Amino acid sequence: MTLVGFYVVQTSDPSQRLRVAARLADKAFQRGHRIFINATDEAQATELNELLWSFRPASFLPHGLHGQEDSETIAIGWGQEPNNHNDLLINLQLEIPSFFSRFARVAEVVTQEPDSLAALRKSWTFYKERGYQLEKHDL
Repeated sequence: MTLVGFYVVQTSDPSQRLRVAARLADKAFQRGHRIFINATDEAQATELNELLWSFRPASFLPHGLHGQEDSETIAIGWGQEPNNHNDLLINLQLEIPSFFSRFARVAEVVTQEPDSLAALRKSWTFYKERGYQLEKHDL
């Protein structure tokens, strides 16, 4: 069954969601995982794509937008079916994607922005009521 982690950032700055997603992707990649990042829209996906190129100058994260050649290890989508990815889902949308349960792990990134908090509290309840194992990580 999918393990769901909530990564709680103590700021309302929406750009921190992307920084946390990049940190999670970097850590997961270093451990050999394949990652699908589910951005809110194409603009956020493009912004995250750019961030991953410069996130850690000393390392390289092979990534690309969904469907691009470089997206085999780390794919960045915005609601598309994740194709061959089923290891780690980093969800940046405020809705739970229909395909979440195919992943071994889901990471939900939470900021203190009121809409984000409300939506992700609802997500916590959804996962909990269905018996998914939940973890909370304060960042």
